[in-house]
Amino acid sequence: MPTAIAVTSADLVLPPTDHQTPTAALLPSPDAQPLDAAIADMQVLVEQHGYVVALYPASLPARHEHRLHTVRAVLESDRIALLRLDLPPLGVAVLVRQLRQLSVCDFSAGVIASAARLLSHYVYAGALLNTVARLDRVPVSLRTHAKSWVPGSQFGVLANPAPQLVKVGTGEQLAGPEFGTHLMVARGQSASEWVTESLAPAWRVQGVVEGALPGESPRWWGTAKLVEFAAFLPDISVLYQLVASVRREMCSWCGMDLIGDRCGFCAAPLVPPEPGRGAA
Repeated sequence: MPTAIAVTSADLVLPPTDHQTPTAALLPSPDAQPLDAAIADMQVLVEQHGYVVALYPASLPARHEHRLHTVRAVLESDRIALLRLDLPPLGVAVLVRQLRQLSVCDFSAGVIASAARLLSHYVYAGALLNTVARLDRVPVSLRTHAKSWVPGSQFGVLANPAPQLVKVGTGEQLAGPEFGTHLMVARGQSASEWVTESLAPAWRVQGVVEGALPGESPRWWGTAKLVEFAAFLPDISVLYQLVASVRREMCSWCGMDLIGDRCGFCAAPLVPPEPGRGAA
């Protein structure tokens, strides 16, 4: 069985791109599921799949995040990875689908978990906002805050991989990817076509896909008057080559395979070899 991918909200599970991409398991909030049921469900996931990689946005309410850690602690399991992502909700959903795609490949659970950090650098996530007055996830100057009170103002904001903010209509454009991507677009209470008519051509995206706005998005961006977007690598063969090209290491703490500089399961940093000695 492939490594199980789990999420904290159903709207983070985008439709599969092919018939091989599995769905993701749902880890409900404490308000929606009692603790004993959450423990039982997680135990079944571990027994059926061997390992579980759970992804959740950094904006997740503290009670829900504590629930995840409580379940793992009660089960005393080293087969559960809890990955906190500093991405906007739609960006999280895109990354979740990419890991779902990779879960059926010949990668170990440790590689899949640590691949989340690698692939997040290739997700260009942002939004078109009618106001930035309540935006606290991306740096906003006092001058820009003042401009947001002008009727009709719109702002293009990029949160990942590097924060950027431009005022729509000034000729400025958000820095986009220098590789082929598809663009996922989710509309809130905004009828603007700037994302599809201006941003998509400027970024030379190879396809535009409309999706539902995640429920957490208005709170994350500070307004419901938005159009959220995320440019991503859609091709499983490209994702596979990208992950496979990175050297694999073994975590010195828990023994899991990893790529990059940090274990996805225990979060321990990669320990470099001692001077004068080669890697094991």
